[in-house]
Amino acid sequence: MPILKQQMNKEALQLHAQEIFAFNAQASQVPGVINLTLGEPNFSTPDVVKTAAKAAIDEQPLRYTLPQGKIELTQAIADYVQRHYHLKYDPTTEVIATIGVTESVFVSLMSILNAGDEVLIPSPCFTIYQPIVQLLQCQPIMINTAATNFKLTPEVLQQTLAAHQQVKAIILNYPSNPTGSTYDATELQALATVLREAGIFVLSDEIYSELTYDVEHKSIAQLLPEQTILMNGLSKAFAMTGWRVGYICAPAAVAKPMIHVHELMTTSISTVSQAAAIAALTEGEADTQRMKDQYAQRRDVLYQGLLKLNFTVIRPQGAFYMFMKVPTKWQPQDDVQIAHDLLAAEKLAVLPGSYFGVGGAGYLRISYAASMADLQAALTAFENFSKKFN
Repeated sequence: MPILKQQMNKEALQLHAQEIFAFNAQASQVPGVINLTLGEPNFSTPDVVKTAAKAAIDEQPLRYTLPQGKIELTQAIADYVQRHYHLKYDPTTEVIATIGVTESVFVSLMSILNAGDEVLIPSPCFTIYQPIVQLLQCQPIMINTAATNFKLTPEVLQQTLAAHQQVKAIILNYPSNPTGSTYDATELQALATVLREAGIFVLSDEIYSELTYDVEHKSIAQLLPEQTILMNGLSKAFAMTGWRVGYICAPAAVAKPMIHVHELMTTSISTVSQAAAIAALTEGEADTQRMKDQYAQRRDVLYQGLLKLNFTVIRPQGAFYMFMKVPTKWQPQDDVQIAHDLLAAEKLAVLPGSYFGVGGAGYLRISYAASMADLQAALTAFENFSKKFN
């Protein structure tokens, strides 16, 4: 067996368990823990979605569908993105239903990259982008955005492009996990101007697009339709993380080989999940608005509470995460040690910013996809922990 291990894919051997999931697993073993780690909505999946799934099960048999999804689903996706983001995609050639946005990212990168290509990734960022790029024998170019309020600026983008000659694509995620920052229309236009001239692929992960609070979401696909591979899904907006439904929208010439890659990976996504997704996209928007309104209330309570405790925190414009700076008086412990200390001392589980890459060190990510009671308990835990350093 050791000999066989030496013959395995070298990049695969470099992979390790995602730190965010490992920490969450550890925290889940603590009795009475206040767990604000994962981006897991605490709402139930809307009833209309569950009803549709049950009906699909009763309508046996459940068969394979087209690899890209049933036409009813791809049509529902096309209608949804046109209704919400003013984008037009052909449901027969430009839409692919995937097993969550995670598969969307994997399929997109696998379809466009050749070994040695470079991919720009503004950081801190979601934890899967960098290892997938590396697994495909390509080079992630991490762009530290901490100095620019956790947003990529056109100036930094131009400088990075000038310094790297093998750039094939950029991955944008907005609203952002882990910071909750997003781009307004002016900021997005400035980035699009640079990207249009560069002529690279734009992989836009917009999974939190329905959860914006202070600014209307605008997809970069509106500005760069021929360059953009739009990735989105139902996990966050419809509280459907376990249903595993994402989607890709892209120009037909780009989408065609992506469908083949997706087909080799999964054949098609679950037929039951497809039925649930159709119901969500066509009948579940009121439920999304209800959840969004409550997330906004939770954000405000958590934000104001942290400010009253004299913490420095980024006010999120979207998603359901808050990025809190580790106070100077808590040092010299780093954010990873602080997260472990908070768990041990106060039974409060939040994630170290370091887990999200360059620019994240010295911060803690707090998920407010939790009950108001848990958020109030978290504020008390932060206050009690902070008193130890007075």
